[in-house]
Amino acid sequence: MGTVKPAYIKNIAMELLKKYPEVWTGDFDVNKKLVQELTNIKSKRVRNRVAGYITRKVNRGWVNV
Repeated sequence: MGTVKPAYIKNIAMELLKKYPEVWTGDFDVNKKLVQELTNIKSKRVRNRVAGYITRKVNRGWVNV
């Protein structure tokens, strides 16, 4: 089993998905760069976790939440 994502990761990701629904893709590397551009997250680990959560949601069809 995987780990549970903290609420702050989910909140940031869902806010970004609602604000910019058309820019996200199913590619983690592209989403990682977009998260870096669209937010002021300084931590690489937090940025990657947010990008990974967004990628997972996009791949499972959660676009236009």
